[in-house]
Amino acid sequence: MSYRIPKSQIKKEIMKCGKDPGYFLNSYAKISHPGRGLVPFKTYGFQSELLKDFNDYRFNVILKARQLGISTITAGYVAWLMMFRREKNILVVATKFSTAANLVKKVKALIKNLPEWIRISEISVDNRTSFELSNGSQIKASTTSPDAGRSEALSLLVVDEAAHVPELEEMWKGLYPTLSTGGRCIALSTPNGVGNWFHQTYIDAEEQRNSFHPRKLPWDMHPERDMEWFEKETKNMSKRDIAQELECNFNMSGETIIHPDDIERMLSQALEPKYRTGFDRNYHIWEEHQSGANYLIVADVARGDGQDYSVFHVIKLETMEVIAEYQGKPNIDMFANMLNTVGREFGNCMVVVENNNIGFSVLEKLILMEYPNVYHSIKSTHEYVEQYAAEGRSGAVPGFTTSSKTRPLIVAKFEEFVRNKVITLYSSRVINEIRTFVWNNGRPQAMRGYNDDLVMSLAIACWIRDTVVTSSKRDMKYTKAMLDSILFANTKINTTIPGMHGYKRNETHDKMLEQTTLQKEFSWLYKG
Repeated sequence: MSYRIPKSQIKKEIMKCGKDPGYFLNSYAKISHPGRGLVPFKTYGFQSELLKDFNDYRFNVILKARQLGISTITAGYVAWLMMFRREKNILVVATKFSTAANLVKKVKALIKNLPEWIRISEISVDNRTSFELSNGSQIKASTTSPDAGRSEALSLLVVDEAAHVPELEEMWKGLYPTLSTGGRCIALSTPNGVGNWFHQTYIDAEEQRNSFHPRKLPWDMHPERDMEWFEKETKNMSKRDIAQELECNFNMSGETIIHPDDIERMLSQALEPKYRTGFDRNYHIWEEHQSGANYLIVADVARGDGQDYSVFHVIKLETMEVIAEYQGKPNIDMFANMLNTVGREFGNCMVVVENNNIGFSVLEKLILMEYPNVYHSIKSTHEYVEQYAAEGRSGAVPGFTTSSKTRPLIVAKFEEFVRNKVITLYSSRVINEIRTFVWNNGRPQAMRGYNDDLVMSLAIACWIRDTVVTSSKRDMKYTKAMLDSILFANTKINTTIPGMHGYKRNETHDKMLEQTTLQKEFSWLYKG
């Protein structure tokens, strides 16, 4: 569109630009190109979608590959916001002060290169790392100190390369209250491992646990990039650099218990649950109870300090699929009732509850409800004891005890099941926990600020499946084989009485009768 616009059209154009940042940028903005100089700003499809996100959502978190022009489109949005909105206060924070100042410089250049007639506000105060418009809107770059922007009411906070900003967790605590009057935030970054503020914010946004809207932009979002470009760019890059700079992969750094390749494989298998139910809609179901199938429920009860969750998994034993999962913060009575109801729904399957802390209270309530299949074990040896026999066994306790002895065993079994593709997970919630489940001074645990409730209950499930269930089936097979050998090794004594009208007993018939009698007598050995 030409900049020579009749005066009668100027007002209409200004109003049109004020309503639509995409129209404004594509029609009148210019940006500096490293090879071609000053060129018209023509947004790509993914950049236009970002502009819409910036308008539609107060909080945006963008996981991006490098060199996609995300900082430039953000600068374009800021230029539009300052030009067409009065009294906007924008703060830019980045991993380095010079990076934040460079974004401010881009905004200033965009405004200065607009046609004169559309610059309805002029730059009235101009500094190297900040400037102000005549309509009262202003922008400045800030250091990454914990008290950055604390005393200001912000209209927009931009955090560039957020994953690389040191101590952003502390800074966010001070900055968030400054946005409380309707301010917005745009956090954008390439990944930088797991456990930092950006990673946690993005993952929580995917799980809808915060107010941020997530957007993932890997290298191939750019329409001018193909495999030839990728191969050329990555020729001298390490696998970790490729994952971080181009593939938007959080998992290539950090000592995670589960190998990053296995995490990626599980992520590719993740599915939305068929049902989200329960009083808090946190009971997710991927498959209903199947007649004839065997199930196992393993639960971990929250400590009670509000920092972790009560969780359980429902595992289909034949296929080792986790077909249902709960994660929430119910009280003890509600959680016990849920386990009782779900356990009976899945055929009175075995329910294993970790008995640490207040887990005993849930176990007591399950027993009072006369749930028929609660896991018991011997306290010192962790030997499984059936519920009906537990009352008569010294040292038998309900539930599973996670201790310094059992914790590494169950975690190792979980890692083995994942590595050998024995277990199938559909839940993004548990996979996201796996991403932050790491070795910390030789101890497997969640990173600081994260939870591992789902992971640990799943680890117990794998251990129970491999020890109690598998060994029970193996013992059953041995018993069957022994009983069968007794049945068929019996030799019959010839009881024919000579001279009795030629009568002869049918030995085969007698043998079958005795076998049937023994099978009835020992029928309990043939179950399972």
